[in-house]
Amino acid sequence: KWGIILLLALASLGAALLSMSFGSTQVPFSEILTALMGGETQAYNIVVYARLPRTLAALLCGSALAVGGVIIQGVLGNPLAGPNIIGVNAGAGLGAVLCAALIPTSMTAVPVAAFLGALGACMLVYTLARRTGASRITLVLAGVAISSMLSAAIDAVSILFPEAALGAGSFMVGRLSGVTVAALKVPALLSLLAGAGAFAMSYELDLLTLGDEVAQSLGLSARAARNLLLTLAAVLCGAAVSFAGLVGFVGLLVPHAARFLVGGEHKYLLAASLFLGAALVTVCDLAARVLFVPFELPVGILLSLMGGPFFLWLLFRQRGGRRT
Repeated sequence: KWGIILLLALASLGAALLSMSFGSTQVPFSEILTALMGGETQAYNIVVYARLPRTLAALLCGSALAVGGVIIQGVLGNPLAGPNIIGVNAGAGLGAVLCAALIPTSMTAVPVAAFLGALGACMLVYTLARRTGASRITLVLAGVAISSMLSAAIDAVSILFPEAALGAGSFMVGRLSGVTVAALKVPALLSLLAGAGAFAMSYELDLLTLGDEVAQSLGLSARAARNLLLTLAAVLCGAAVSFAGLVGFVGLLVPHAARFLVGGEHKYLLAASLFLGAALVTVCDLAARVLFVPFELPVGILLSLMGGPFFLWLLFRQRGGRRT
């Protein structure tokens, strides 16, 4: 399993090199390292000021959403759950838009506001699941409704505060163009801390998947562990949304693919999802840049085209021809 994880890490590194090499102007691989080392080559400005920030953003966005998706699926015990499906991304987006409207000059406040919005959506869905005993399908449908309401709130804020609506179209579908290294510093720090916390709690996450009764019989405070894990998931999703917008389906697609590769034990699943998510978003962003030159698609569109059919397949497979 660690060998597979190593291959996924190499795949994410290869995706990053491809992302910095290909585009409207191709940069040879030999010049990328020279440019990153500070060499004054013709490719320096292209790599350092345009492609490196975008590549770092894709790697960070993919890994954060993928790890957040693993946590959410484990805590809710629902393989259909994902940050965009149950409204976590939309909650983060609402927090980010409100922050842009009310505190337009503060760059560091946006990731914090996105985290608070994601946390509120997480806790709302978790409370709904715990108190109503909703089935898996019902919970997903409730999450879709919550996501729709939060998206409507984002539209309302964008209309009431026109200055906050700049780039709202790209934000709603998810886009990585124009991201700067400075804008990634706070989200990267938050993602690093939350990711480390998730790995530290991988054993607790394994216990939660066995059910609350089993977890408590083994000495785990299930409610406290769930709340802490959902907080970590909210930090990861909020950090990604704060600079990438509402990128969808990464937190749904990647955990399933990683589970197929390394199984369900979370110390392996989290590591595999981290690298697989980073590689997926980076490759999709590269494809969005080069497939339709001179036009460019937001990366969120390609991910939605991939994730929508996959979600429908999961939905019908979970129903299995019977009531769920």
